[in-house]
Amino acid sequence: MTTTDLENVSPPVQAWRPEDTGKPTPERPSVGGIFRPDIMAAIEQRIAELDTDLRALSLDIHEHPEIGYEERRTHDVLTNFMDKQGFEVERHYLLPSQTAWKATFKHGRGGRTIGVNSEMDALKGIGHGCGHNLIAIAGVAVACAMKAAFEKFNISGAIELLGTPAEEGGDGKVHLLEQGAYKNMAACIMCHPAPGPKGSVSLSSCLALHRIQVQYFGHTAHAALSPWEGVNALDAAVLGYNNISALRQQLKPTHRVHGIFHEGKDWQTNVIPDFAEFVCYVRAPTRAEVQSTLKRVLPCFEGAAMASGCTIKIEDYGATHDLRQNKALGDEVANIVRSKYGSIDYEWGIKSASTDFGNVSYELPSLHPGFAIPTEENGGNHTPGFTRAAATIEAHYACLDVSKALAATGVRVVIDDRFFQRVRNAFEKDKIIRDMIV
Repeated sequence: MTTTDLENVSPPVQAWRPEDTGKPTPERPSVGGIFRPDIMAAIEQRIAELDTDLRALSLDIHEHPEIGYEERRTHDVLTNFMDKQGFEVERHYLLPSQTAWKATFKHGRGGRTIGVNSEMDALKGIGHGCGHNLIAIAGVAVACAMKAAFEKFNISGAIELLGTPAEEGGDGKVHLLEQGAYKNMAACIMCHPAPGPKGSVSLSSCLALHRIQVQYFGHTAHAALSPWEGVNALDAAVLGYNNISALRQQLKPTHRVHGIFHEGKDWQTNVIPDFAEFVCYVRAPTRAEVQSTLKRVLPCFEGAAMASGCTIKIEDYGATHDLRQNKALGDEVANIVRSKYGSIDYEWGIKSASTDFGNVSYELPSLHPGFAIPTEENGGNHTPGFTRAAATIEAHYACLDVSKALAATGVRVVIDDRFFQRVRNAFEKDKIIRDMIV
Protein backbone atom coordinates (compact mmCIF):
# COMPACT_ATOMS: atom_id res chain seq x y z
CA MET A 1 0.00 0.00 0.00
CA THR A 2 1.34 3.42 -0.92
CA THR A 3 1.03 6.71 0.92
CA THR A 4 -1.52 7.78 -1.70
CA ASP A 5 -3.77 4.88 -0.70
CA LEU A 6 -3.60 6.01 2.92
CA GLU A 7 -5.28 9.34 2.25
CA ASN A 8 -8.68 7.65 2.10
CA VAL A 9 -8.22 5.65 5.28
CA SER A 10 -9.41 6.66 8.74
CA PRO A 11 -7.71 7.86 10.88
CA PRO A 12 -5.89 10.38 8.67
CA VAL A 13 -2.14 10.05 8.42
CA GLN A 14 0.56 12.65 7.99
CA ALA A 15 1.89 12.68 4.44
CA TRP A 16 5.59 12.67 3.70
CA ARG A 17 6.71 16.10 2.51
CA PRO A 18 9.76 16.83 0.33
CA GLU A 19 11.29 18.91 3.12
CA ASP A 20 11.06 16.04 5.62
CA THR A 21 14.46 14.50 6.24
CA GLY A 22 13.44 12.03 8.88
CA LYS A 23 16.12 13.36 11.20
CA PRO A 24 15.47 12.90 14.92
CA THR A 25 13.14 15.47 16.46
CA PRO A 26 13.01 16.66 20.08
CA GLU A 27 11.91 13.94 22.44
CA ARG A 28 8.15 13.45 22.74
CA PRO A 29 6.64 13.12 26.22
CA SER A 30 6.63 9.56 27.51
CA VAL A 31 3.40 7.57 27.15
CA GLY A 32 4.00 4.71 29.57
CA GLY A 33 7.43 5.55 30.90
CA ILE A 34 10.66 4.24 29.40
CA PHE A 35 12.38 1.37 31.16
CA ARG A 36 15.85 2.53 32.19
CA PRO A 37 16.03 5.92 30.46
CA ASP A 38 19.79 5.88 31.06
CA ILE A 39 20.13 2.77 28.90
CA MET A 40 17.84 4.31 26.28
CA ALA A 41 20.05 7.40 26.17
CA ALA A 42 23.19 5.30 25.73
CA ILE A 43 21.58 3.42 22.87
CA GLU A 44 20.55 6.66 21.14
CA GLN A 45 24.02 8.08 21.62
CA ARG A 46 25.75 5.05 20.10
CA ILE A 47 23.47 4.96 17.07
CA ALA A 48 23.99 8.70 16.58
CA GLU A 49 27.77 8.11 16.65
CA LEU A 50 27.40 5.41 13.99
CA ASP A 51 24.96 7.40 11.83
CA THR A 52 27.39 8.33 9.06
CA ASP A 53 29.00 4.89 8.94
CA LEU A 54 25.62 3.13 8.88
CA ARG A 55 24.43 5.38 6.05
CA ALA A 56 27.55 4.59 4.01
CA LEU A 57 27.13 0.87 4.73
CA SER A 58 23.48 0.93 3.63
CA LEU A 59 24.25 2.73 0.36
CA ASP A 60 27.18 0.42 -0.35
CA ILE A 61 24.95 -2.64 -0.02
CA HIS A 62 22.19 -0.92 -2.02
CA GLU A 63 24.56 -0.10 -4.88
CA HIS A 64 25.87 -3.68 -5.09
CA PRO A 65 22.75 -5.90 -4.98
CA GLU A 66 23.25 -9.67 -4.82
CA ILE A 67 20.51 -12.30 -5.03
CA GLY A 68 19.94 -15.08 -2.52
CA TYR A 69 22.87 -17.33 -1.67
CA GLU A 70 25.13 -15.17 -3.82
CA GLU A 71 25.62 -12.37 -1.26
CA ARG A 72 29.41 -12.81 -1.23
CA ARG A 73 30.42 -9.16 -1.41
CA THR A 74 27.69 -8.18 1.05
CA HIS A 75 28.88 -10.93 3.40
CA ASP A 76 32.39 -9.49 3.34
CA VAL A 77 31.31 -5.88 3.77
CA LEU A 78 29.13 -6.66 6.78
CA THR A 79 31.54 -9.03 8.50
CA ASN A 80 34.41 -6.58 8.08
CA PHE A 81 32.24 -3.87 9.63
CA MET A 82 31.33 -6.04 12.62
CA ASP A 83 34.98 -6.99 13.07
CA LYS A 84 35.82 -3.32 13.50
CA GLN A 85 33.04 -2.94 16.07
CA GLY A 86 34.68 -5.49 18.37
CA PHE A 87 32.48 -8.51 17.68
CA GLU A 88 33.74 -12.06 17.31
CA VAL A 89 32.84 -12.85 13.70
CA GLU A 90 32.24 -16.29 12.21
CA ARG A 91 32.35 -15.99 8.44
CA HIS A 92 30.71 -18.48 6.04
CA TYR A 93 28.55 -19.73 8.89
CA LEU A 94 26.82 -23.15 8.70
CA LEU A 95 25.21 -23.02 5.23
CA PRO A 96 26.67 -24.55 2.04
CA SER A 97 26.31 -21.20 0.24
CA GLN A 98 28.93 -19.76 2.62
CA THR A 99 27.08 -16.44 2.66
CA ALA A 100 25.63 -16.64 6.18
CA TRP A 101 27.62 -15.24 9.10
CA LYS A 102 27.44 -14.66 12.84
CA ALA A 103 28.81 -11.82 14.98
CA THR A 104 28.90 -12.42 18.73
CA PHE A 105 29.60 -10.17 21.68
CA LYS A 106 29.74 -11.51 25.24
CA HIS A 107 30.13 -9.48 28.41
CA GLY A 108 30.42 -10.51 32.03
CA ARG A 109 29.57 -13.98 33.24
CA GLY A 110 26.38 -15.82 32.32
CA GLY A 111 23.24 -13.96 31.34
CA ARG A 112 20.80 -14.42 28.51
CA THR A 113 21.57 -14.25 24.80
CA ILE A 114 19.59 -11.86 22.60
CA GLY A 115 19.46 -12.62 18.87
CA VAL A 116 19.28 -10.15 15.99
CA ASN A 117 18.97 -10.72 12.23
CA SER A 118 20.42 -8.82 9.27
CA GLU A 119 19.03 -9.76 5.87
CA MET A 120 21.21 -9.19 2.81
CA ASP A 121 19.73 -10.46 -0.47
CA ALA A 122 18.26 -8.45 -3.31
CA LEU A 123 15.67 -9.25 -5.99
CA LYS A 124 16.66 -10.35 -9.45
CA GLY A 125 16.27 -7.46 -11.88
CA ILE A 126 15.01 -5.06 -9.19
CA GLY A 127 17.86 -4.79 -6.71
CA HIS A 128 16.99 -3.92 -3.13
CA GLY A 129 13.29 -3.57 -3.89
CA CYS A 130 12.45 -4.94 -0.46
CA GLY A 131 14.89 -2.74 1.41
CA HIS A 132 17.22 -5.42 2.70
CA ASN A 133 20.02 -2.88 2.75
CA LEU A 134 18.05 -1.21 5.55
CA ILE A 135 17.39 -4.52 7.32
CA ALA A 136 21.11 -5.24 7.17
CA ILE A 137 22.09 -1.98 8.87
CA ALA A 138 19.21 -2.24 11.34
CA GLY A 139 20.67 -5.51 12.64
CA VAL A 140 24.10 -3.90 12.84
CA ALA A 141 22.74 -0.82 14.62
CA VAL A 142 20.76 -2.89 17.15
CA ALA A 143 23.74 -5.13 17.94
CA CYS A 144 26.22 -2.26 18.26
CA ALA A 145 23.87 -0.19 20.43
CA MET A 146 23.25 -3.12 22.77
CA LYS A 147 26.99 -3.74 22.98
CA ALA A 148 27.52 -0.14 24.09
CA ALA A 149 24.86 -0.57 26.79
CA PHE A 150 26.37 -3.86 27.97
CA GLU A 151 29.77 -2.21 28.35
CA LYS A 152 28.60 1.03 29.94
CA PHE A 153 26.31 -0.60 32.49
CA ASN A 154 28.32 -3.80 33.03
CA ILE A 155 25.53 -6.09 31.82
CA SER A 156 26.22 -9.81 31.73
CA GLY A 157 24.89 -11.47 28.63
CA ALA A 158 25.50 -12.08 24.95
CA ILE A 159 24.45 -10.67 21.58
CA GLU A 160 24.28 -12.86 18.49
CA LEU A 161 23.79 -11.09 15.16
CA LEU A 162 23.06 -13.44 12.28
CA GLY A 163 23.62 -12.45 8.66
CA THR A 164 20.78 -14.37 7.03
CA PRO A 165 20.91 -14.96 3.26
CA ALA A 166 18.19 -15.69 0.72
CA GLU A 167 15.03 -14.43 2.42
CA GLU A 168 13.52 -13.89 -1.04
CA GLY A 169 12.39 -17.43 -1.78
CA GLY A 170 15.47 -19.25 -0.48
CA ASP A 171 14.37 -19.79 3.14
CA GLY A 172 17.78 -18.89 4.55
CA LYS A 173 16.51 -18.59 8.12
CA VAL A 174 14.70 -21.90 7.89
CA HIS A 175 17.95 -23.65 7.00
CA LEU A 176 19.84 -21.76 9.71
CA LEU A 177 17.14 -22.76 12.20
CA GLU A 178 17.51 -26.40 11.19
CA GLN A 179 21.28 -26.13 11.67
CA GLY A 180 20.90 -24.81 15.22
CA ALA A 181 21.80 -21.17 14.60
CA TYR A 182 19.06 -19.92 16.96
CA LYS A 183 19.46 -22.48 19.76
CA ASN A 184 21.21 -20.16 22.24
CA MET A 185 18.84 -17.22 21.87
CA ALA A 186 16.35 -16.25 24.56
CA ALA A 187 14.56 -14.10 21.96
CA CYS A 188 15.23 -12.80 18.46
CA ILE A 189 14.45 -9.40 16.95
CA MET A 190 14.63 -7.70 13.55
CA CYS A 191 12.63 -5.27 11.41
CA HIS A 192 11.47 -4.67 7.82
CA PRO A 193 10.64 -1.54 5.76
CA ALA A 194 7.30 -1.08 4.01
CA PRO A 195 5.03 1.74 2.81
CA GLY A 196 2.95 3.36 5.51
CA PRO A 197 2.19 6.54 7.46
CA LYS A 198 5.18 8.71 8.39
CA GLY A 199 6.72 7.66 11.69
CA SER A 200 4.67 4.48 11.85
CA VAL A 201 5.95 1.17 13.15
CA SER A 202 3.74 -1.82 12.37
CA LEU A 203 3.24 -4.91 14.51
CA SER A 204 1.10 -6.81 12.02
CA SER A 205 1.67 -10.47 11.27
CA CYS A 206 2.29 -11.83 7.76
CA LEU A 207 1.02 -14.71 5.65
CA ALA A 208 2.19 -18.29 5.89
CA LEU A 209 3.47 -19.60 2.56
CA HIS A 210 3.85 -22.96 0.83
CA ARG A 211 5.70 -23.30 -2.50
CA ILE A 212 5.17 -26.05 -5.03
CA GLN A 213 6.65 -26.82 -8.43
CA VAL A 214 4.38 -28.58 -10.91
CA GLN A 215 5.84 -30.33 -13.95
CA TYR A 216 3.81 -31.83 -16.81
CA PHE A 217 5.19 -34.44 -19.21
CA GLY A 218 3.59 -35.17 -22.58
CA HIS A 219 4.67 -36.19 -26.09
CA THR A 220 5.88 -34.10 -29.02
CA ALA A 221 4.25 -34.01 -32.44
CA HIS A 222 4.10 -31.73 -35.48
CA ALA A 223 1.60 -29.07 -34.43
CA ALA A 224 0.05 -28.82 -37.92
CA LEU A 225 0.78 -32.09 -39.69
CA SER A 226 -0.24 -34.55 -36.94
CA PRO A 227 -1.20 -32.83 -33.68
CA TRP A 228 -3.32 -35.85 -32.70
CA GLU A 229 -0.11 -37.76 -32.13
CA GLY A 230 0.98 -35.35 -29.39
CA VAL A 231 0.21 -34.94 -25.71
CA ASN A 232 0.41 -31.22 -24.96
CA ALA A 233 2.18 -30.43 -21.68
CA LEU A 234 1.66 -26.68 -22.15
CA ASP A 235 -2.09 -27.22 -22.40
CA ALA A 236 -1.93 -29.07 -19.10
CA ALA A 237 -0.09 -26.20 -17.41
CA VAL A 238 -2.56 -23.64 -18.80
CA LEU A 239 -5.48 -25.75 -17.63
CA GLY A 240 -3.95 -25.93 -14.16
CA TYR A 241 -3.50 -22.16 -14.13
CA ASN A 242 -7.13 -21.64 -15.18
CA ASN A 243 -8.34 -24.11 -12.58
CA ILE A 244 -6.62 -22.01 -9.94
CA SER A 245 -8.31 -18.90 -11.31
CA ALA A 246 -11.68 -20.61 -10.98
CA LEU A 247 -10.89 -21.75 -7.45
CA ARG A 248 -10.06 -18.23 -6.25
CA GLN A 249 -13.75 -17.25 -6.19
CA GLN A 250 -14.30 -19.82 -3.44
CA LEU A 251 -11.23 -18.89 -1.38
CA LYS A 252 -11.28 -16.50 1.56
CA PRO A 253 -10.18 -12.94 0.70
CA THR A 254 -7.16 -13.33 3.00
CA HIS A 255 -5.82 -16.31 1.03
CA ARG A 256 -3.51 -16.00 -1.99
CA VAL A 257 -2.64 -18.42 -4.78
CA HIS A 258 -0.34 -17.18 -7.53
CA GLY A 259 2.44 -18.39 -9.78
CA ILE A 260 4.32 -18.24 -13.05
CA PHE A 261 5.14 -20.51 -15.98
CA HIS A 262 8.77 -21.42 -16.54
CA GLU A 263 9.65 -21.60 -20.21
CA GLY A 264 9.89 -25.22 -21.27
CA LYS A 265 12.97 -26.76 -22.78
CA ASP A 266 13.19 -26.50 -26.58
CA TRP A 267 9.74 -24.97 -27.08
CA GLN A 268 8.94 -24.39 -30.76
CA THR A 269 5.78 -22.87 -32.21
CA ASN A 270 5.28 -25.80 -34.60
CA VAL A 271 6.02 -28.54 -32.07
CA ILE A 272 3.55 -29.82 -29.49
CA PRO A 273 5.40 -29.24 -26.16
CA ASP A 274 6.22 -32.39 -24.21
CA PHE A 275 7.21 -30.49 -21.04
CA ALA A 276 5.87 -27.51 -19.07
CA GLU A 277 6.48 -26.22 -15.57
CA PHE A 278 4.44 -24.04 -13.25
CA VAL A 279 5.68 -22.68 -9.90
CA CYS A 280 2.89 -21.87 -7.46
CA TYR A 281 2.74 -20.09 -4.09
CA VAL A 282 -0.12 -20.70 -1.66
CA ARG A 283 -0.51 -18.18 1.17
CA ALA A 284 -2.91 -17.76 4.09
CA PRO A 285 -2.93 -16.02 7.49
CA THR A 286 -1.75 -19.13 9.37
CA ARG A 287 0.22 -22.31 8.73
CA ALA A 288 -2.89 -24.42 9.35
CA GLU A 289 -4.93 -22.42 6.81
CA VAL A 290 -2.22 -22.78 4.17
CA GLN A 291 -2.37 -26.56 4.50
CA SER A 292 -6.16 -26.49 4.20
CA THR A 293 -6.05 -24.39 1.01
CA LEU A 294 -3.19 -26.46 -0.42
CA LYS A 295 -5.47 -29.51 -0.31
CA ARG A 296 -7.82 -27.67 -2.68
CA VAL A 297 -5.05 -26.39 -4.95
CA LEU A 298 -3.35 -29.71 -5.70
CA PRO A 299 -6.41 -31.26 -7.42
CA CYS A 300 -6.46 -28.27 -9.78
CA PHE A 301 -3.10 -29.38 -11.16
CA GLU A 302 -3.86 -33.09 -11.01
CA GLY A 303 -7.14 -32.60 -12.88
CA ALA A 304 -5.33 -30.69 -15.62
CA ALA A 305 -2.97 -33.61 -16.12
CA MET A 306 -5.86 -36.03 -16.34
CA ALA A 307 -7.75 -33.87 -18.84
CA SER A 308 -4.74 -33.42 -21.12
CA GLY A 309 -3.40 -36.96 -20.85
CA CYS A 310 -0.11 -35.80 -19.36
CA THR A 311 1.78 -37.25 -16.45
CA ILE A 312 2.49 -34.92 -13.54
CA LYS A 313 5.18 -34.42 -10.92
CA ILE A 314 4.55 -32.13 -7.96
CA GLU A 315 7.54 -31.15 -5.86
CA ASP A 316 7.42 -29.43 -2.48
CA TYR A 317 9.57 -26.27 -2.56
CA GLY A 318 9.33 -25.57 1.17
CA ALA A 319 7.19 -23.46 3.46
CA THR A 320 7.46 -20.43 5.69
CA HIS A 321 5.09 -19.85 8.58
CA ASP A 322 3.01 -16.89 9.58
CA LEU A 323 4.70 -14.33 11.83
CA ARG A 324 3.88 -14.78 15.52
CA GLN A 325 4.68 -11.39 17.00
CA ASN A 326 5.48 -11.84 20.69
CA LYS A 327 3.03 -9.62 22.57
CA ALA A 328 5.34 -8.68 25.43
CA LEU A 329 8.17 -7.72 23.07
CA GLY A 330 5.70 -5.88 20.86
CA ASP A 331 4.20 -3.95 23.75
CA GLU A 332 7.67 -2.82 24.83
CA VAL A 333 8.60 -1.61 21.34
CA ALA A 334 5.19 0.06 21.00
CA ASN A 335 5.68 1.99 24.24
CA ILE A 336 9.12 3.23 23.20
CA VAL A 337 8.00 4.21 19.70
CA ARG A 338 4.91 6.06 20.94
CA SER A 339 6.96 7.80 23.62
CA LYS A 340 9.79 8.98 21.39
CA TYR A 341 9.58 8.32 17.67
CA GLY A 342 6.11 7.97 16.15
CA SER A 343 3.03 5.78 16.11
CA ILE A 344 2.12 2.09 16.18
CA ASP A 345 -0.34 0.27 13.94
CA TYR A 346 -1.36 -3.31 13.33
CA GLU A 347 -2.44 -3.06 9.69
CA TRP A 348 0.44 -1.85 7.49
CA GLY A 349 3.90 -3.38 7.35
CA ILE A 350 4.15 -6.76 5.62
CA LYS A 351 0.72 -8.04 6.62
CA SER A 352 0.00 -9.67 3.24
CA ALA A 353 3.57 -10.69 2.42
CA SER A 354 5.59 -13.59 3.85
CA THR A 355 8.96 -14.09 5.53
CA ASP A 356 11.16 -16.98 6.61
CA PHE A 357 11.40 -15.25 10.00
CA GLY A 358 7.92 -16.67 10.61
CA ASN A 359 9.53 -20.07 11.21
CA VAL A 360 11.84 -18.50 13.80
CA SER A 361 8.83 -17.00 15.58
CA TYR A 362 7.34 -20.50 15.94
CA GLU A 363 10.45 -21.71 17.77
CA LEU A 364 11.33 -18.88 20.18
CA PRO A 365 10.00 -15.48 21.31
CA SER A 366 10.44 -13.15 18.35
CA LEU A 367 9.54 -9.72 17.05
CA HIS A 368 9.61 -8.43 13.47
CA PRO A 369 8.08 -4.94 13.27
CA GLY A 370 7.65 -3.12 10.00
CA PHE A 371 8.70 0.51 9.71
CA ALA A 372 7.27 2.99 7.24
CA ILE A 373 9.41 4.65 4.60
CA PRO A 374 8.23 7.16 1.97
CA THR A 375 7.34 5.61 -1.38
CA GLU A 376 6.17 6.92 -4.71
CA GLU A 377 2.68 6.03 -5.97
CA ASN A 378 2.43 2.30 -6.75
CA GLY A 379 5.98 1.95 -5.50
CA GLY A 380 5.51 -0.64 -2.77
CA ASN A 381 7.78 -3.56 -1.94
CA HIS A 382 9.26 -5.51 -4.87
CA THR A 383 9.11 -2.61 -7.31
CA PRO A 384 11.83 -0.36 -8.75
CA GLY A 385 10.16 2.50 -6.91
CA PHE A 386 10.77 0.82 -3.58
CA THR A 387 14.38 0.21 -4.58
CA ARG A 388 14.76 3.96 -4.95
CA ALA A 389 12.90 4.59 -1.68
CA ALA A 390 15.24 2.27 0.23
CA ALA A 391 18.16 4.60 -0.52
CA THR A 392 16.54 7.82 0.73
CA ILE A 393 17.68 9.69 3.81
CA GLU A 394 14.11 9.52 5.16
CA ALA A 395 14.22 5.72 5.01
CA HIS A 396 17.59 5.74 6.74
CA TYR A 397 16.37 7.70 9.76
CA ALA A 398 13.14 5.70 9.99
CA CYS A 399 15.35 2.61 10.12
CA LEU A 400 17.51 4.07 12.90
CA ASP A 401 14.48 5.01 15.02
CA VAL A 402 13.03 1.50 15.03
CA SER A 403 16.54 0.14 15.66
CA LYS A 404 16.74 2.20 18.87
CA ALA A 405 13.44 0.77 20.10
CA LEU A 406 14.53 -2.78 19.28
CA ALA A 407 17.90 -2.34 20.97
CA ALA A 408 16.30 -1.07 24.18
CA THR A 409 13.85 -3.96 24.12
CA GLY A 410 16.67 -6.43 23.56
CA VAL A 411 18.62 -5.11 26.54
CA ARG A 412 15.53 -5.42 28.73
CA VAL A 413 15.18 -9.07 27.72
CA VAL A 414 18.67 -9.66 29.10
CA ILE A 415 18.51 -7.73 32.38
CA ASP A 416 14.85 -7.76 33.49
CA ASP A 417 13.81 -11.20 34.77
CA ARG A 418 10.16 -10.27 35.25
CA PHE A 419 9.94 -8.84 31.77
CA PHE A 420 11.56 -11.93 30.27
CA GLN A 421 9.06 -14.12 32.12
CA ARG A 422 6.26 -12.10 30.49
CA VAL A 423 7.97 -12.68 27.12
CA ARG A 424 8.10 -16.43 27.77
CA ASN A 425 4.49 -16.52 29.03
CA ALA A 426 3.32 -14.70 25.89
CA PHE A 427 5.18 -17.21 23.72
CA GLU A 428 3.66 -20.22 25.51
CA LYS A 429 0.17 -18.72 25.37
CA ASP A 430 0.52 -18.06 21.66
CA LYS A 431 1.57 -21.68 21.06
CA ILE A 432 -1.79 -22.78 22.46
CA ILE A 433 -3.68 -20.26 20.33
CA ARG A 434 -1.91 -21.11 17.05
CA ASP A 435 -2.44 -24.84 17.57
CA MET A 436 -6.19 -24.28 17.93
CA ILE A 437 -6.49 -22.47 14.59
CA VAL A 438 -7.96 -24.55 11.77
